[in-house]
Amino acid sequence: MVAIQETELRQGILDAIERAKGLSRSILVSEVHKIDNIDPFYFFATGRDKFLGERFFWKDPEGDFVIAGLGICGQIQSDQDADRFFHVEKEWKRFTENAFVYNNHKENGTGPSLFGGFSFDPLKEKTALWSKFSGALFHLPKYMLTIIKGNAYFTTNLVCTQHDDLSLFDKIMKERQGVLSLSNKKPVLAKLDIKDIVEINPEAWKETITDVVHDFGDSELKKVVLARELRLHFTDIIQAESVLKNLLDEQRDSFTFAFESNGDCFIGASPERLVKKEGASLFSACLAGSIGRGATPEEDEKLGDELLNDQKNLIEHQYVVDMIKAAMQETCDEVILPDQPELMKMKYIQHLYTPVIGKNREGTSLLDLVNRLHPTPALGGLPKQAAVEKIREVEQLDRGLYAAPLGWLDYRGNGEFAVAIRSGLIQGKEASLFAGCGIVADSNAESEYKETSIKFRPMLAALGGKKS
Repeated sequence: MVAIQETELRQGILDAIERAKGLSRSILVSEVHKIDNIDPFYFFATGRDKFLGERFFWKDPEGDFVIAGLGICGQIQSDQDADRFFHVEKEWKRFTENAFVYNNHKENGTGPSLFGGFSFDPLKEKTALWSKFSGALFHLPKYMLTIIKGNAYFTTNLVCTQHDDLSLFDKIMKERQGVLSLSNKKPVLAKLDIKDIVEINPEAWKETITDVVHDFGDSELKKVVLARELRLHFTDIIQAESVLKNLLDEQRDSFTFAFESNGDCFIGASPERLVKKEGASLFSACLAGSIGRGATPEEDEKLGDELLNDQKNLIEHQYVVDMIKAAMQETCDEVILPDQPELMKMKYIQHLYTPVIGKNREGTSLLDLVNRLHPTPALGGLPKQAAVEKIREVEQLDRGLYAAPLGWLDYRGNGEFAVAIRSGLIQGKEASLFAGCGIVADSNAESEYKETSIKFRPMLAALGGKKS
C-alpha cells in the first residue's frame, strides 16, 4: 500500500473554509506528493468500482509522461457555439485564482489539472450518439497520478464550501488511502467478444465523396476531410480498461487516451499532436498523407518511398504545414520546422510527418493556440472555414470529440492536446469507431474507402477484432 502523510491538507481545508465564508463561493484545495512509483494503468483500472464514468487516462508517445485521474472534483462544460475556448479558460482561471495549492514540485501536470476536450464542430447538429458529452467538457479529478520519466506524483483535489467543517479532512483521508491501497492491485480484465460489425451507410459515404469532388470545380475548396463510422455490437458490456490495455500494448508510439463521461467512454490512440506548451516553448506536428505498412521490410520501405514521392499526398501534407506554420507565427517570435517531411511509421499505417517548434510570445495561452490550430487541414480541409461548412452540410456523421482537440492543461498554463483520431466511443455493449480521409480534386471514392478501412484497424484490433 502506498502511504501519504497528511502534511498541509488539514490546514488547507481550514483556510479554504474560512475563505469560502468570506467570498461566499467554493474554494479549491490541492495537495501534491511525490510517491513510490505505481502503475498508472492499474490506478485507472482499479478505480472502476468506485469511480466508473469519472476516470481519464493520458500517455504521450514517448511514454515519458502519463496521467490518470479518478473522480470529479470540478467540471467545466459548455455547449455554446462561440468563444468556447475562452469560456473554458475563463472558468479555469476563476476556479484556480483563489485556490490553496500545496505543490513543491515544478513538474508540469502536477497540482490542479483539467482533462477533456472540445467537439469538432459546435455548429453541427448534435445527435444522441454524443449525448453524454458537452461541446466543451473538462474534468478536474479528485485524485490524479502523474508519472514523469519514472517519477510518480499524486495530486489530491477537493472543494470546500462555507458549510463544511474539518470532518471533510477525515473523509478525504479515508477515501484517499482506500484509493492508494488498491493502486498496485493487478486488475482482472474482461474478454472482448464482438458479436457484429456494421458499416454505417458506406455506399452513401462514397457517393458523398464523388459529389464533393465534382463540386471542387465550382468552389474555392481545395480539400475536404470526410469521416465515416463503424458500429460494433458485443455480447457483454465493454470494459474500457480491457480496450485501453490493448491500445497501450499495440500502439506504443501514440497518444493513448480514455475519457469517461456519464457512463460512456471516448478512447483511442492518436499519432497526432495538436500542440504542447512548456512555458514559452511550443511543439506542434503536421501529419497528413498516409499509406499502409508492408508485410516485409522491403515492401514496407517501398511503400514508404512511394508515399514520400507521391504528389497528391505531398500537396495534402504541405497544406497542413503552411496552415500550422502560419497559425504559430501569429503568436511566436520564432518558428522552426524542417524543409521536407519524414515518415512516421505506426503499426498499421505510415504517415508523412513534419515536427514544428515555436517560441511563444508572452500572453498567449494554450487554449488560444488550440483555438487557432483547430481544425488543421488534415482533419477539416482548406480553406478552413469553407471546408468545415462543407463537412457540416454533407457529412452524416456527428463527429463529437472525434478529430477534435483532446488533452490536459494545468494551473500554470502548461499542457498538451492531441487530435483525437484513431478513436472510438464505448457505450455499454456497443461501440462506434471513426475514420476519415482528405478529399481533393483527383480523389477516388473507392481508394478513400480503402484508406479509412486501414485507419479503423488500430481501434478494431483493440476492441478484439481482426488485427490485420
